[in-house]
Amino acid sequence: MEMSSQFEGQKADISALFNASFSQSEGAEEGQLIANLVTEIFATTAEEDLYVFSALDQDAVTACILFTRMTYANDGRCVFLLSPVAVATEHQGKGIGQDLLRHGLNQLKDRGVDVVLTYGDINFYSKVGFKQITERDAAAPLPLSYPHGWLGQSLRAPSLEPLIGPASCVSAFQNPDLW
Repeated sequence: MEMSSQFEGQKADISALFNASFSQSEGAEEGQLIANLVTEIFATTAEEDLYVFSALDQDAVTACILFTRMTYANDGRCVFLLSPVAVATEHQGKGIGQDLLRHGLNQLKDRGVDVVLTYGDINFYSKVGFKQITERDAAAPLPLSYPHGWLGQSLRAPSLEPLIGPASCVSAFQNPDLW
């Protein structure tokens, strides 16, 4: 499995991966919602505010993760949001997702990112260092429908010191249905 940060020319394949993966696990409506989110992220997010990492098997995208910038009004740390994450159904359960997440987190650390947040399953994300946090630790940009799924990790310090101020995210995530 090859890890890649190149995604130009693969945007349609990446969106299709998210659609198929989420349709399989959550239903066709959720698959289309997430595929549309990925397409919107690609179309509206500035290059410096987006990192994309994929696992490739003979040039086919088998897993993909996206990181987009978040800012906190009174905090100078560099913060990114990990979302969404997809692994092709036939490749799930083989550790590819965890390997890709470790690769992506290491790349972000090397590029000066201080903190990564995500919103999801603690049982999965804890395997790569995420810990459950509250909005006292890091405000969410919109109200959380599942506050127990708010997760974070510091890439620079042993623990996550609270992020200060209100949060903002890229425009693609300014949809309450995603939170």
